[in-house]
Amino acid sequence: MARRSPSVFTIIAPGILVAATGVGAGDLLTATLAGSEVGLAVLWAVLAGAILKWTLNEGLARWQLATDSTLLEGWVWNLGGWIQWVFLAYLILFTLPVGGALASACGVAGSAFIPLSDDPDRTKIIWGAMHSFAGYALVRYGSFRLFELLMSACIGVMFVTVVLTVLLMGPDWAAIARGFIPSVPATGSAWLLGVMGGVGGTVTMMSYGYWIREQGRRGRENVRICRIDLTVGYVMTALFGMAVIIIGSRIDVSNQGATLAIEMADEMAQVVGDWGRTAFLLGFWGAVFSSLLGVWQSLPYLFADFMGLRSGMKPGRHQEHDLRKTKGYRAYLAFISTVPLVFLLTPVRSIQLAFGVVAAFFLPLLALTLLIMNNRRGWVGPGFLNHWSHNAILVLGFVFFAYVGIAGIIERFAQ
Repeated sequence: MARRSPSVFTIIAPGILVAATGVGAGDLLTATLAGSEVGLAVLWAVLAGAILKWTLNEGLARWQLATDSTLLEGWVWNLGGWIQWVFLAYLILFTLPVGGALASACGVAGSAFIPLSDDPDRTKIIWGAMHSFAGYALVRYGSFRLFELLMSACIGVMFVTVVLTVLLMGPDWAAIARGFIPSVPATGSAWLLGVMGGVGGTVTMMSYGYWIREQGRRGRENVRICRIDLTVGYVMTALFGMAVIIIGSRIDVSNQGATLAIEMADEMAQVVGDWGRTAFLLGFWGAVFSSLLGVWQSLPYLFADFMGLRSGMKPGRHQEHDLRKTKGYRAYLAFISTVPLVFLLTPVRSIQLAFGVVAAFFLPLLALTLLIMNNRRGWVGPGFLNHWSHNAILVLGFVFFAYVGIAGIIERFAQ
């Protein structure tokens, strides 16, 4: 019996998961605040960030298809066991602000629809906690297929509504074009880093390897398929991030973060009426909840993989284990669903910037290790080595994040 060809949805599903997880709190709120603070001058950072993230994720996928091991396993088996402890510390450091940022963003979305009290901050806390617990239940008890379908529906809603908002606003296309000329805003280094760090995800990019494993992708023949679905995912990510910055540049965001979604929706209402306001709020909710759901589903993979390595799992044995059924996966899912909720007490503006800056420092590490690992013929084989263009982008990304990261820290301490 002939083997059935995979459907279009099956091919692009992992790329959709990358887009749905990478946008949301990282793109929608951080990019909106960046657009409000420094205008269209950071548009180029979205495009550059998407290209860099595509290159990083493609390199990650190529490593896994070549070696049949995850990137974390590759780090430990080839670079030394010490790196797993550094990664664990960073994973926890990353989980706390990103978990708080996502729960806070979902709280903002819920507050925009149904205020549960006269205090917007209290409403944000209630809605944020409810979304976090809902995410836990869907990941803990739902199937991977259900996860794919929910994420695809959410990103479809958010992409259409946000891009439509920009088109109906009648933007200044000449000013938008100037925004693609690379520059570092005089007082916006931290926001520049936050935008590039947020677009397309950071640590969550490592989850792509686990998602393609769920589909059974192995071997050289799947490199092309991975490039296709990653291209679909990052084109959507880039367009979405640019649209949000354009919207942010047209509104004056107040210091009351819990009202941010309402301010953005009111801008839509001025263009097309009340129905547009409702549509935008629905897209906003789709963006932030899909991001929360994706992170809640993906970060526990990394901790479960770490625990597998600690138990002495050898190369080639990881495929025998369903990480989602392990105690490590379930424990970390419970952790991310509860502990970061303390950040619901932190202003949206502060937690979003902290999330972007902390997350972005993962990228130089990822770029450096892919430069080392994917250029070793003995490790990946001749058919999986980096092309010179991959190496050039990885080097530029490493240098850029090192420079802007240091500049961002100096800027924050100088304030």
